[in-house]
Amino acid sequence: MREERRPQPESFLDLEARRQRGRLKIYIGAAAGVGKTYRMLEEAHQLRDRGVDVVVGLAETHGRAETMARIGDLEIVPRKTIKYRNVMVEEMDVDAVIARNPEVALVDELAHSNVPGSRHEKRYQDVEDILAKGINVITAMNIQHIESLNPMMKQVTGIDVRETVPDSFIGRADQIVNVDITVEALRERLREGKIYPESQIEQALRNFFQPSNLASLRELTLREVARSLNRQRQDLEAIKREGGRRPQVHDRIMVGLSSNSEDTRKLLRKAARVASQLGADWYAVHVETPGESVKKISTTDFVALLDNINLAGDLGAETVWLKADDVTKAMIDYARDKSVTKIIVGRTHQPFWRRFLRRDVPMQLIKRANDIDIEILSTFAEEPQ
Repeated sequence: MREERRPQPESFLDLEARRQRGRLKIYIGAAAGVGKTYRMLEEAHQLRDRGVDVVVGLAETHGRAETMARIGDLEIVPRKTIKYRNVMVEEMDVDAVIARNPEVALVDELAHSNVPGSRHEKRYQDVEDILAKGINVITAMNIQHIESLNPMMKQVTGIDVRETVPDSFIGRADQIVNVDITVEALRERLREGKIYPESQIEQALRNFFQPSNLASLRELTLREVARSLNRQRQDLEAIKREGGRRPQVHDRIMVGLSSNSEDTRKLLRKAARVASQLGADWYAVHVETPGESVKKISTTDFVALLDNINLAGDLGAETVWLKADDVTKAMIDYARDKSVTKIIVGRTHQPFWRRFLRRDVPMQLIKRANDIDIEILSTFAEEPQ
């Protein structure tokens, strides 16, 4: 990738007196090889030239000559070596980065899962610790690693993405920048051996790097960054209107939690997307009835329910556990108490006779909550929003 002088970075790099929490900038791309790490390193050089104290906490070059060369004489914090299954594995040394206390730390591959024995399970959790110490972080990731987009990624690429970053973490970013090149330019970089070793090129071209896949991922990336920029613009305008104070959130969304693992996970991800689009607070509510108490449901269902609660938290929801005889009434009462403007539920899979006897929760919500919008979402297909 040729070196070029880009315009001075925007607000993120106007490093005034350090705030209590560091600022977060994320470079995001449609796929490996678009140049995210290179751009991070390029920015690090620009920062250092301006007198900013910057270090490389971790940069993954994957043996790419151009990326390795771009590190140049930047200061690199040595990695930490951890023994796992009789193999020595290198990970970012979070403690060393914090002890070094730079103004800016570069941390590559945000969605990475750390080897067991590390400080945290996920690298984004390492970044949270660094930010908490007032150190600004520049990081990078691919679009397929956003948690709420996970089911959509399976549809687009046919691949299960196991490493994800919670939307709630990405939503705290001060700046998100799209690193974009054309589909054919990316495929050409792959053919030239600039992304994967020669032995992997043909398989990659036939699978993940198919033109249709890359075009869809590129569109999703552009759309995600546009949404982020729009949210930031609206926040700034709202703060300006309020005389420097952050305005109160007007939209509030609620979604029901159950132990139906797959459907609820899809519903939660869809609800997270809706909440993100509206800039809304949202609640994930489970109602425990006497007939479905913790003592009565199976261990499998209980574990699935806890998994759903954890996922809701990762996606940015406030999770709530209620106990009541009447599920619909409990949900409506809680919604009114929290001034919820929209309740999101999944399309029921109950048999016709139960729906006919009015035991269907979505239909009961529509009938009884006439002061709240009810949105019924399908959990079968995940379509881009």
